[in-house]
Amino acid sequence: MTSGEDDALARAAVAALTGQLALTPKPGLPDPRDLAARSTRREHDSLRWSARALAPGLAAMAASARRTGEATPVLRAELGAIGRCTEHSVGLAGGGHKGALWALGFLVAAAALDPRAKAREIAVNARKIAAFNDKGAPKRPSRGSTISAKYGAAGARGEARAGFPHVRRALEALATARKAGATENQARLDASLTVMSTLQDTELLYTAGPLGLRRVQAGARTVLEAGGTATAAGAEALAAMDADLNERGWSPRGSAGLLAGALFLDALPSL
Repeated sequence: MTSGEDDALARAAVAALTGQLALTPKPGLPDPRDLAARSTRREHDSLRWSARALAPGLAAMAASARRTGEATPVLRAELGAIGRCTEHSVGLAGGGHKGALWALGFLVAAAALDPRAKAREIAVNARKIAAFNDKGAPKRPSRGSTISAKYGAAGARGEARAGFPHVRRALEALATARKAGATENQARLDASLTVMSTLQDTELLYTAGPLGLRRVQAGARTVLEAGGTATAAGAEALAAMDADLNERGWSPRGSAGLLAGALFLDALPSL
């Protein structure tokens, strides 16, 4: 049974995920600009509904962590079981957000372990949980694990076991952009581009290969080096990057879940 605190964490995580969906213009990723197209509207609606379908599973993950009280192999196994059940529920709601589920799941559980913890401490707790193997996980390699092995990319598991370095970088980018006077949309876009600039995105490696990954990383760095999305030069570079990715059909989906993780941690002080 979940508590009010567990439900609040789950709602904050879902709000972070739907918040990143609302960002525009997101290079190579669905955003509200494209809703005039019927097929894109269906995709966007499906992503919003499937994001909301994560809430019961995320609350259950928080409850499991609160009950366990520390990072243990038992907690890791429970989170894995809950996550796989949640994946099934999300599939019934339209699919999507698999990477975000696991990133947010670890962070929600870590936040529940210590309600007083700050963002960096939550990331450390998430790393401690992720350090244990999930003995109930399917033995067959996933697409992400196969791509990680092929290219030496950290992947979702490596990101969690490293304490979510890209989530922490996104948080720093948010703070820097806000301090410089950027709007909230611009600050969040800068945070997203910060993730894209260095992330070894396994979804992108699968669809575009190493050359595509490097092109996306270079495009993100170009926007940031131009001063970010709040500047005219940065906005122009972002538009060029977006057009390029849309033309090629490349989507850096791995960055979306990690940005959602950063937005979740950013929202915690206001809960």
